[in-house]
Amino acid sequence: MKNKPFIYEDTHRYFAQVPEGIEALAIQEIEQLGAGHLKAEFRGVRFSATPEVLYRINYTARLLNRILAPLASFPCCNPDDLYSGGKEISWDLLLSTGRTFGIFCTGENNPNLKNSKFAVLCLKNAITDHFRGIGGVCPNVDKSEPDIWLNLHIEKERAIVSLDISGGSLHRRGYRQRTIADPLHENIAAAMVILSGWNCDRPLHDPMCGSGTLLCEALMHGGHIPAGFLKKNFGLRFLPDFDAGLWENVKKEADDAIFSPPEGIIFGSDCDPMAVMASHVNRRVLPGGDSIQVLRQDFNDHPGIRGGVLLVNPPSGIRQREDSDLCQLYKMFGDFLKRRCAGSEAYIFFGNRKMLKHMALTPDWEKPIRNAGLDAIIAKFTLY
Repeated sequence: MKNKPFIYEDTHRYFAQVPEGIEALAIQEIEQLGAGHLKAEFRGVRFSATPEVLYRINYTARLLNRILAPLASFPCCNPDDLYSGGKEISWDLLLSTGRTFGIFCTGENNPNLKNSKFAVLCLKNAITDHFRGIGGVCPNVDKSEPDIWLNLHIEKERAIVSLDISGGSLHRRGYRQRTIADPLHENIAAAMVILSGWNCDRPLHDPMCGSGTLLCEALMHGGHIPAGFLKKNFGLRFLPDFDAGLWENVKKEADDAIFSPPEGIIFGSDCDPMAVMASHVNRRVLPGGDSIQVLRQDFNDHPGIRGGVLLVNPPSGIRQREDSDLCQLYKMFGDFLKRRCAGSEAYIFFGNRKMLKHMALTPDWEKPIRNAGLDAIIAKFTLY
């Protein structure tokens, strides 16, 4: 029997890119969604899946960045190898006139390929010449929002070319209409919700809610809103074996499970009026968003929360000018937790690890993590 044109069609294996630090959580998540033969690798997870499971993961998984379907793999010692291997791929089965494509490069730098931009240019030229060779017209390149994203992964002297079936990063849920400084990536916020074990069983509060990312992720988790509910473009629809009927069935099954958590069980506050306004705008994009209560209030004026869960991403002072009062803010917040939040658990994201010591609290555990290029930690505090 003749092999199918693309690797994933023969192997049914895919690669999920995952933020550093939450690989174990991601494995647990996609295994629960039906994935098999899971193997953790650098910055990701390799897994096998049927089309139905693949669609479900793509639509509902909260912790992933992208899902890649391998198209071809070939030796790549120099630019000529990359060009010739890339040209042999059956691009006419994926790309067509009227569709745009973009390429992003990952993996180790091959000294013979200079840098990732040069490698991307080599593959782009190979795609263009493939279409010329068959008398076709190559689709246009779009470097910001293409219809189709391709991944070129170079590891030592081998290249793997994949289709990004997510259609861009899955952490971009679509509800973040407004933002402020130091926002968490949505999948990191989702990881904090999952790590807390919260499931609409206790009050959940963010007393420094910013634009409301943690609140929105709590709503999506507690209300069973699929991570891709607002996403418009999924790259998997460009797969040659894409089953539109199955995709709609998977989405309908997930959407039918959505419900609104009890009003007032998720609430937040912030002293910044612009942050409160952003939270109001963002929460209302989601089903059940009106159930989230957000107030303009400094945490020092808050009566506290007992027997609940606090999820917090305090200002880090890294991306903006360092605030001389930042250490004092963390000290006051530690006092707030100790004095007004007895019987609760707090899960705090430290974009600036140095601030942990100013809390004057001993964490139950610390989890190293990366968010938007920052080496950060999530810490859990049990408040007695």
